[in-house]
Amino acid sequence: MRRRDFVLGALGAGLASTGAFDSLVRNDITAQAAFARGGIPYGAAVRTDLLDTELDYKEAIIDHCQIVVGEGGLKWIDVRPSQEQFVFDQPDRLIDFADRNGMQMRGHTLAWYGAMPDWTKTIASADEAERELVHHITTVVGRYRGRIPSWDVVNEAIAETPMRGSVIRNSVWQERLGPRYIEIALRTAAAVDPSAQLVINDYNIENPTSQCRDRRKALLDLLRSLKDRDVPFHAVGIQGHLPGDMEIDREGLSRFVEDVKRMQLEVLVTELDVIDDTLPANEYDRDRIVARRAGDFLAAIGEAARPSAVLTWGITDRYTWVPMWFKRSDGKLNRPLPLDASYRPKALMKVIDEFTRAAE
Repeated sequence: MRRRDFVLGALGAGLASTGAFDSLVRNDITAQAAFARGGIPYGAAVRTDLLDTELDYKEAIIDHCQIVVGEGGLKWIDVRPSQEQFVFDQPDRLIDFADRNGMQMRGHTLAWYGAMPDWTKTIASADEAERELVHHITTVVGRYRGRIPSWDVVNEAIAETPMRGSVIRNSVWQERLGPRYIEIALRTAAAVDPSAQLVINDYNIENPTSQCRDRRKALLDLLRSLKDRDVPFHAVGIQGHLPGDMEIDREGLSRFVEDVKRMQLEVLVTELDVIDDTLPANEYDRDRIVARRAGDFLAAIGEAARPSAVLTWGITDRYTWVPMWFKRSDGKLNRPLPLDASYRPKALMKVIDEFTRAAE
């Protein structure tokens, strides 16, 4: 099924009603045409190698997406395998694909604790750390200046469990530079490409737990501190790796987005999927719960602000990170993404489509 439009319906709890996901209709409205009409752009994380080897995967991205972001390629371990070497093969191929198909590409990511090459363990001083971070961002952002309009500059900076005196997650940058690495990264990116949207991207803020509440507060405190010091950045990325067995804290999430908007910052959904390892085995029931979680999540954000983009971390259950960490104990395949392993649209795709097109 290609070039599809979906029957519109209610978001949130109303989506769980019997038969609400069963009607999918086809018409001539492409994803790009819907975006041009004024809907919220939708995109997905892409594995660049599959664009060359799997036609169904390539067509699914073309049919559904207005934005792409590399699952890899711009992470330090890929683009900077040695201190002296930059390798741009994957992002070059992905941005060419995006250009050919009328899409935009997001950049992910410039400063992160994860996916770091071994050579960075030898960074021994604050001066060396700042030099390497500035050199990296200057080189990478400079290569795509004017072509990549939005960057996850700082990714997952908040500690897993923020505590007094330990709010920023440990990393080589935090160890050598302290929290000022965040300001260095943002100021450097802004200087290299003043036109780019600079995003602080994080996760685990959407559930009704003390951990999520603490992480929301810590993230807001960081944003306010940066704003008070006139550090340039423009948006907050809310990842949205949603535990399928946990309700969304709609009130808490909406308040968070309201606070972000009061700082005149935009909001993006950057890595949406639903972790379904503990959900029922029956696919229909499981897909309904997955869709309901995503619907509640998007509705909570949408009640406070229109996000400038919605991206899922992958597009098909055939290729997802989820079973690497959350494999089902019953042996059934995980179903966290909008299309199933055969590229058929699921209830989650309908929810996303309704949400992104509601603003047309």
